[in-house]
Amino acid sequence: MSIAREHEIHRRRFGRNLGVALTLAAFIALVFALTIAKVSGGGSIDAFDHTYRPVIDPAINPAIGARE
Repeated sequence: MSIAREHEIHRRRFGRNLGVALTLAAFIALVFALTIAKVSGGGSIDAFDHTYRPVIDPAINPAIGARE
């Protein structure tokens, strides 16, 4: 029996591994696309980070207080 001969289990395992790899790549591409869409939205990315910043206070900055 030749050592280089490929068994049926190896072909099936390769098929499953390829499917998992393609699914993982699609998920990574989706997360990347959503991140780019979120960041390139052009809006302010200032948010609550447990410190007081007057720039995001609606009482001081009327431009962000006009949300309705």
